[in-house]
Amino acid sequence: MPKYTYTAINLENKKAKGAVEARDYDDFRKLMRAQNVVLVKYAVVEEKGLVYRMKANEASDFSRQLGSMLGSGITVIRALEILKGRDAKPQLLSIYEKLHKDVQQGLTLSEAMRLQERSFPQLLINMYASGETSGQLEQVANKMAVHYEKEHRLNGKVKTATTYPAILFTVTVIVVMLIFTVVLPQFFQILEGIELPLITRVMIAISTFLQKYWYAVIIGILILIFIYRRLHDIEKVALRMDRFKLRLAVVGKLLRTIYTARFARTLSSLYSSGISMITALEVSSTIVGNKFIEKQFSEVIKDVRNGEPLSAAVEKVDGFDGKLSATILIGEESGRLDSMLVSTAESFDYEAEVATGRLVQLIEPVMIVFLAVVIGSIMLSVMLPIMTLYQNVGNL
Repeated sequence: MPKYTYTAINLENKKAKGAVEARDYDDFRKLMRAQNVVLVKYAVVEEKGLVYRMKANEASDFSRQLGSMLGSGITVIRALEILKGRDAKPQLLSIYEKLHKDVQQGLTLSEAMRLQERSFPQLLINMYASGETSGQLEQVANKMAVHYEKEHRLNGKVKTATTYPAILFTVTVIVVMLIFTVVLPQFFQILEGIELPLITRVMIAISTFLQKYWYAVIIGILILIFIYRRLHDIEKVALRMDRFKLRLAVVGKLLRTIYTARFARTLSSLYSSGISMITALEVSSTIVGNKFIEKQFSEVIKDVRNGEPLSAAVEKVDGFDGKLSATILIGEESGRLDSMLVSTAESFDYEAEVATGRLVQLIEPVMIVFLAVVIGSIMLSVMLPIMTLYQNVGNL
């Protein structure tokens, strides 16, 4: 059960601080009213390391199995009982066990999921709540299975695009370190007393440094990785970093397509299920994966609340493909916004897959050129002195 810390004003007009456990935010507010205090601010205590966050493929599998069983006439309680008895990760089985227990006690599935909201994607909880209200939980579960399957496929392609260069770079660094610390020192011993070209002297200096301070280099790399991750936790730095990604020459355009696909797919799923546009925008903005874009949605939501068309509000967002607002405008003018959002999401899903494929194609030659430059420089530093030695022997 989540734990809430709070600051409030009591009947004596004095500040009171404390912490309580509540099933959800509404339950927390009821507890505050029962204590006759006016809430000033609150925070949910994060239990780090104790919460398992469901991945996209796991959310897809959960929804697909649930939708299939509901379609066969099995009740939600029985479906959850079957799920918790299957062979799966212990973390997932624990989640299913809690869901089954809470639903048995009279909660709806979405309410039980909300009690574990840090384990389930917010989108999934909202969609299931909508499905329960409309009596279409089976259809919503099947739709979410497809949604998260696409999300998993897109995430996989993005991960492949970033993993390949990371592995190649790591292998290159290890090979270069071995060459500089093991191979080259033995070769450079036979070059003592010979006038060496500049590139060879540079390589000798690098080799000598790495032999003496290799541990410092490794520590330095680890420190840089740690600093990078910590900086990304700072909101202002994260905003600037995510904005910078969008400004990159080629990669920026590909990222815009991926971000637009995520937003369009989520907005389509929410809006077509009867969820209000404001709520759909609030949820969709959080799963884009770019804090700079997410920050702009406070203005988008404000504009839509004030009666501005969605197409005009979305057009102001810096980070989306320009085609998004144009297709939304067509949907608004034709009165078929829901179906237009669905077709737009499918279109951007395809473009995102193509974009990630291009990203891999772009990175491969860049990394090959980088590797060729590094290895070529080492080879040149070795060959030039050897050629000088041959020339000197030939002149004798």
